Amino acid sequence: MKLGVVGLPNVGKSTLFNAITKAGAECANYPFCTIEPNVGVVAVPDERLDKLAALYDSQKITPAVIEFVDIAGLVKGASKGEGLGNKFLSHIREVDAIVHVVRCFDDANITHVDDRIDPASDISTIDTELELADLETVEKRLTRLKNLLKSDKKYAFDIEVAEKVQAELGKGVAVRDIPLDKEEQQVVKEMFLLTDKPVIYVANVGENDIGKPDNEHVKAVKSIAAKSGAEVITLCAKVEEELAELDDEDRELFSADYGITESGLDVLVKVGYKTLGLISYLTAGEKETRAWTITVGTKAPQAAGKIHSDFEKGFIRAEIVNYQDLLDCGSTAVAKERGLMRSEGKDYVMKDGDVVLFRFNV
Repeated sequence: MKLGVVGLPNVGKSTLFNAITKAGAECANYPFCTIEPNVGVVAVPDERLDKLAALYDSQKITPAVIEFVDIAGLVKGASKGEGLGNKFLSHIREVDAIVHVVRCFDDANITHVDDRIDPASDISTIDTELELADLETVEKRLTRLKNLLKSDKKYAFDIEVAEKVQAELGKGVAVRDIPLDKEEQQVVKEMFLLTDKPVIYVANVGENDIGKPDNEHVKAVKSIAAKSGAEVITLCAKVEEELAELDDEDRELFSADYGITESGLDVLVKVGYKTLGLISYLTAGEKETRAWTITVGTKAPQAAGKIHSDFEKGFIRAEIVNYQDLLDCGSTAVAKERGLMRSEGKDYVMKDGDVVLFRFNV
């Protein structure tokens, strides 16, 4: 899973990035302090892995990973070169979803590019810049397609789709909100458009708002998100960053003081998986216990192919036991005795928490 972090300058993007990656990206109280995109790859928190590894006495634990790309703060006119320009938008064209950080705290010591705290206006500014950047991409694509059409008529459909998207973007409609059939979606997918990606909003609140009812700024973000069915996470990036720097014992104590039960990373991963329709299945043995990320609805052979293409080509069956059942049994032998380990074929649809041994022959 790859997430692109966007927002206006000074909304807490890099602070959040620091918290979730512990990568120490520069973060300061002035616009454009993030000159190059910060990229952090972090393990997906999954307590099941440690317990499985203990059960199998595994030599190695390999979690699923999530990649965060934090780009420079965008301002009005970014798509046309204002601020640091659209150079940075290219860095998030291939992410799976966009994490839009919105400032929902008042602090006279931290400047706002528009000198006011207005989440609705901030969201609109970013949306507009992403739409304008997409419009430019589509227009370039159309020019190329029309040239190709002169020698091959098969590009007529692609042109039709691109023109449909161009018209809607021109009206200020995000690509994800344009009704498209499967064939049209495939054409659009090849353009890597920014507004085609799902959005997760992060409402960044102040320390004093942690654990309290939503303030007016957060309510504004939730109202906008509800219109498109997007998820909203409310957290304090500053506190998350401070917690990330503590050892486990101190982190537990400080989290308890703030009433924080889950880290920002934990919440973001869960929401990210839900938004993108992802689940994890697990493999375990003496050498390694590992989590594998797949989309909801993936069948056993394709899940096996995540490990190695030969596993999919020569798929025979999958021996599967539910993670919790295996833990309760204490071993695969007991799980088999109790009839909890199943042999599944090519049509089996994988479930989150399946512990699998694939049988294959090439």
